[in-house]
Amino acid sequence: MMNLDLRISDKEFILMRNLIYNTFGINLSDDKKSLIPGRLQGLMRKLEFETFHEYYDYITADKTGNALIELVNLISTNHTFFYREKDHFEYFQSIALPEMIKQIETTNVRDLRVWCAGCSTGEESYLLMMLIKEVFGNRYTGWDAGLLATDISEKVLMIARAGIYSEDRMELLPPFIKHKYFKKLKSGQWEVIDEIKREIIYRRFNLMNKDFPFKKKFHVIFCRNVMIYFDQKTRDDLVNRFAEFLEDDGYLFIGHSETLGREQIHFKYIKPALYKKVKGGNV
Repeated sequence: MMNLDLRISDKEFILMRNLIYNTFGINLSDDKKSLIPGRLQGLMRKLEFETFHEYYDYITADKTGNALIELVNLISTNHTFFYREKDHFEYFQSIALPEMIKQIETTNVRDLRVWCAGCSTGEESYLLMMLIKEVFGNRYTGWDAGLLATDISEKVLMIARAGIYSEDRMELLPPFIKHKYFKKLKSGQWEVIDEIKREIIYRRFNLMNKDFPFKKKFHVIFCRNVMIYFDQKTRDDLVNRFAEFLEDDGYLFIGHSETLGREQIHFKYIKPALYKKVKGGNV
C-alpha cells in the first residue's frame, strides 16, 4: 500500500531543486523545501510514486516534455487580478503608449509590438489590449497592433484563452472598461469580448530559452512578478535578452518587488519598476 505521508529527503530536494532551476530558472531556497511535497503530493499519489527519487527519474526519462510541463504547472505561483499595480497601466496608457505611437509614426510602418511575458491567467494581457484600443480609438484598424502573451504554464494559458473571470478579479477595473470590453454571463462571471480576444496571441514559452524566436523587436515588454523567483545571474541574463529584443527607447515594466540593479547598462530608471531601453546600451 502506498505511503500517504510523502516526505522529501535532503538529497531528493537537491535533485528536484536543481532540475527546476536548470529548466525553468526558478530558484527554490532551503526554506522552500516543504513547497515541493505540498504542491506535488496529489500528482505523486495519482502516479503511485512513493518517493521523489522515483518521480525525478520519471520526469528525466520522459522524452515528450509533458512531465516537465505538469511539474511547472504545479510549482509556479499564478495569482493576479485586473489592475494589479495600477500605476503601471496608467503610465502605459497616458505616457508610454502615446510616446511609442508618435515614434513609430515617423517611420510610416504602423506596427506596434507589445509583449506580455509571464502573462499568467490573462488579466494583464487583456487589460493592456483594452488600453491599446482606448488610446488608438478609430485609428486602430490602420495599425498592426496586436499583443503577444506568453507563459511557461499551459494550465494558466488555457484560462487566459477562455477569458472568463470571477467578480472579485474585476474589482479594481474602471466601470467603463468593465462594461465596454466584457460581457456578463449567467453564472455571474465576466467574459472578455471577442474583439479583444482575437487581438492577442497566447503561446507557451520558457523565458530560460537561450534563443528567443522573435523576428522583430518589441516597443514595450511587461514582465512583472516573474523574476522574483530567479537568482541574480538568471535575472541578469534575462534582462540582457530583453534588452536585445526591445527597441531603443522602448519600455520594460517589472514587478514592484523587483529591481534591475544600479549596474544595469541597458536600461535607465524611470520610476519604481519601470525602465527605458538606452540607445547604445550605456546610461
